[in-house]
Amino acid sequence: MSEEKKIDASLPLKLFVEVTTRCNLRCSMCVKQTANGEIIEGDMSEEIFMRLRPAFKNLKALVLNGIGEPLLFTDLERFIEIAREDLSEDGWIGFQTNGMLMSERRAYALLEAGVDRICVSIDSTSGELFKEIRKGGEVMEVERAFRNLNKASKALKRDAFRLGMEFVLMKDNIHELPTTIKWAHERGVSFVIVTQVLPYDSSVVSQAVYDTNTHGAIEIYKKYSLKAWAAGIRLSDFNRVYMKFQKNEYEKKVCEIVEEMKKEAASEGIVLHIENLFSRDEDWYKRAEEILREAEEIAGQRGMEIVLPELAPRNTRRCEFVETDSMFVSWDGRVHPCYFLWHQYNCYIGGIEKVVKPWVFGDLKESSVSEIWNSELFKQFRQNVRRYEFPFCFDCGFALCNYMQDGDFEQDCYTLKVPCGACLWCTGLFHCLQ
Repeated sequence: MSEEKKIDASLPLKLFVEVTTRCNLRCSMCVKQTANGEIIEGDMSEEIFMRLRPAFKNLKALVLNGIGEPLLFTDLERFIEIAREDLSEDGWIGFQTNGMLMSERRAYALLEAGVDRICVSIDSTSGELFKEIRKGGEVMEVERAFRNLNKASKALKRDAFRLGMEFVLMKDNIHELPTTIKWAHERGVSFVIVTQVLPYDSSVVSQAVYDTNTHGAIEIYKKYSLKAWAAGIRLSDFNRVYMKFQKNEYEKKVCEIVEEMKKEAASEGIVLHIENLFSRDEDWYKRAEEILREAEEIAGQRGMEIVLPELAPRNTRRCEFVETDSMFVSWDGRVHPCYFLWHQYNCYIGGIEKVVKPWVFGDLKESSVSEIWNSELFKQFRQNVRRYEFPFCFDCGFALCNYMQDGDFEQDCYTLKVPCGACLWCTGLFHCLQ
């Protein structure tokens, strides 16, 4: 590697750059289709993009998408060409797209410019269901996008180019995941990203496939459910009997087992949300696990790389964005730390509404990329996140309290000033091209 391409730890290693917030579809699960999503439409100027150029030689990845559809951005190829001049050989450029505008001419232009990875959204191969999820979209247009990209890759001898698919998991479409992976493989797809849906609207809450109880909480609950069952006791009776002043022997035994369960959880540092645990649909989660296992087997048999989401939050958290030194840039030049804190929106955590406001650590119109990245405020934020000392808000019996429910975050219940307690990205539920 040449001297000018040497990695510099004082600059980000990954950049997520929102080239536009405009979109040509009206997807049912998108923040832009909700009343509370305050997304201003706009395109990134070349002047702002060029302010990022000092970081390009450092990058492992440049992802050119945010809320909008990148193919609506007319300067996309030019931005790719500019970045490709500076990126090291092992640094890649890519973006996610709905694929509706991927003409043959556009596919050739993008690959000639130097794009390395393109991930196309396909949440169903059934025409009607796809149109219901991706309003304004057509499965045949996704198929055309795959065909055009494969043709361009072959003609330009871009053997290293990687074509992927993203599948947003919901109760209405989870059964189609295995079939969709087979369908995509037949059309040249080499990698699959499966992610849970983040409900931005109350109407989408019922579509969430995942549980908000953590893995640890679920394992302890299952252990004590079996113990109770062996003794002829139903743990779910706890909600009915625990407030009774005078309890019979059966009711006392119910409370004793639940208290024993809570003690073991506390000794392991695990919080139990009793109401959520008792309302778990075990049959549903068993079926969901079977579908994900089948999807993994199908991808493996075909040599496809696959990223699958958890069905419940991990107890051990890891922020893939902070850990990989990522920076997020809005189309107007404002800089953010991650997907969760990139835009202003309302979302639902375990069915409870949460207001999220963007955290901004600088503006490229006013400061350089190095000045923003190395500012004390941004560095301290990243250090605090890496400690993972903030609470598990989504598994708390008080969730969501005013500390986390309000958008004007000042501190959590631990008095920490990191607004990540209600973030599910770091628990393995959500995935993206990165």
